[in-house]
Amino acid sequence: MPRVVLAMSGGVDSSASAVLLKRQGYDVVGLFMRTGVHDHGAADARRENKKGCCSAIDAGDARRVADRLDVPFYALDFEAEFGKIIDYFADEYARGRTPNPCVVCNTWLKFGQLWTFAKQLGAEFIATGHYARVVAGPDGPELHRGLDPEKDQSYVLHGIKREVLPHLLFPVGGFTKAEIRAVAREAALVGVAEKPDSVEICFVPSGNHTDVVRSRRPEVATAGVIVERDGSVLGEHDGIDRFTIGQRKGLGVAAGKKRFVLEILPGTNTVVVGDPEELLATGLIASRINWLTDVPTGPLRCEAKIRYRHAAVPATATPTPDGGAEVRFDAPQTAVTPGQAVTLYSGPRVLGGGWIEAAARG
Repeated sequence: MPRVVLAMSGGVDSSASAVLLKRQGYDVVGLFMRTGVHDHGAADARRENKKGCCSAIDAGDARRVADRLDVPFYALDFEAEFGKIIDYFADEYARGRTPNPCVVCNTWLKFGQLWTFAKQLGAEFIATGHYARVVAGPDGPELHRGLDPEKDQSYVLHGIKREVLPHLLFPVGGFTKAEIRAVAREAALVGVAEKPDSVEICFVPSGNHTDVVRSRRPEVATAGVIVERDGSVLGEHDGIDRFTIGQRKGLGVAAGKKRFVLEILPGTNTVVVGDPEELLATGLIASRINWLTDVPTGPLRCEAKIRYRHAAVPATATPTPDGGAEVRFDAPQTAVTPGQAVTLYSGPRVLGGGWIEAAARG
């Protein structure tokens, strides 16, 4: 019975993962990661049918599932580590970028600290409730999309280190969400089987990210102007953290026609807006590529996904000497956003991914 440490969030996916792993004969140990940031307002969030992943309520749900399944359970304090993720989140907005804290959390915390803890317990594997798969390939384990295209989470997992893949399990990755809820119901996991999915960033339960950004970086609340590409001023704003590339709603200006955020200039607190056609990019420059295959020695044909709800598109990725890559799309894409992740695929397989630094045009 190989031992596996399972990250248990109190949600249906990780709870069903515990059921599936037990059925497969694993010696399961549950771990809840306390972050210290979601306890306040958790009850209100529950009443609004929103699920967190790190509140006291969620910890209680995870413990009850572990007790029912006779799974040893630990709740460890990761508040200091998680604080670094929130600092990153605030810093990126202050730089005029749009962060992706889920990717950072998975890379730094869930598949970094989780594996460290697992090794201390003598475990051979770690597991989470993500909708993705680890598949045997000719050169070793490969990271693949989850079978349910509506729930696939492989985009946010590109930062996993290749050496961790042989020790990684995704029990729900081969199922649909409906099937996973059925697993939880069959196991009589009352209160968890119908628990709503998380729809907000866990440390932004209100959905208003500026509250978090300004509590950490109050200097970002600095007035600036909203301008057309030619420099004509349309209005003012109270901080660049309210904007992201491609944004149309909530600009606070009346231009007589639809305007979209094209560029954010933190040096002057200027937000540049324009027509949607001006958002089109032929490619992007990415940094810090984490390859889950052998590093290509030249241009690599692939599909590139530039945000969670973006359909991966045909592209060519060329590694750069600084550990990044130049990605060229076969057809122009809209709203390439600095600070977001780009994940590279070959069919269902994740080849790797990194961080968008700039859009390429022309």
